[in-house]
Amino acid sequence: MPDNNSSIPVHMDTISYEAHGNLYLNITNQCSARCVFCIRDICDGVYGYNLRLSREPTVQEIIEELEDHDLSKYKEVVFTGFGEPTCRFDTVLQITRWLHTKGVSVRMDTNGHAALMYPGRDVVAELEAAGLDSVSVSLNAESEEKYNRLCKPLLEGSYQALLDFTKKAISAGIRTRMTVVGQPGIDIEECERIAKELGADFRVR
Repeated sequence: MPDNNSSIPVHMDTISYEAHGNLYLNITNQCSARCVFCIRDICDGVYGYNLRLSREPTVQEIIEELEDHDLSKYKEVVFTGFGEPTCRFDTVLQITRWLHTKGVSVRMDTNGHAALMYPGRDVVAELEAAGLDSVSVSLNAESEEKYNRLCKPLLEGSYQALLDFTKKAISAGIRTRMTVVGQPGIDIEECERIAKELGADFRVR
């Protein structure tokens, strides 16, 4: 007997959402940190979109979602959402390559931990080869001690890893900025100095 709901799409979660002239991709809720200021602890999403996923979308589902949009109208397509995109690194690479063939500018917002999650891989070289145009790296603190206290990374050496990721991204010619969440106790000027010294742009979120 046929399922009366067979015409309803299996995946009803928010994969993409629009804001600031960009299209944002929400491909995972996984993360390699547990930041004390993470918005996931206080809400279910941003800009009126619920970003909690019941399951992770497949590559094909993400592409089908993208095909439903006129991609030419966006400044960028951005990997961000309610998790760390590089927790699905191979998915990021596949989707970036697909978007690159469409002439779309692609950015990834990241905590910069990818090299620790995928030892033995040159993650920046792979991102460059896939066609990633720009990256935004969450610095969030001016010292490793403060970073560990605020961001609670799951992997040892995460602060140095994000600095190394930033340096490599800049060397690879990927447009790079570093960001911090403005909150008491963070030395914004020192964070900006670190970013500028590495050669990255800087923004307070």
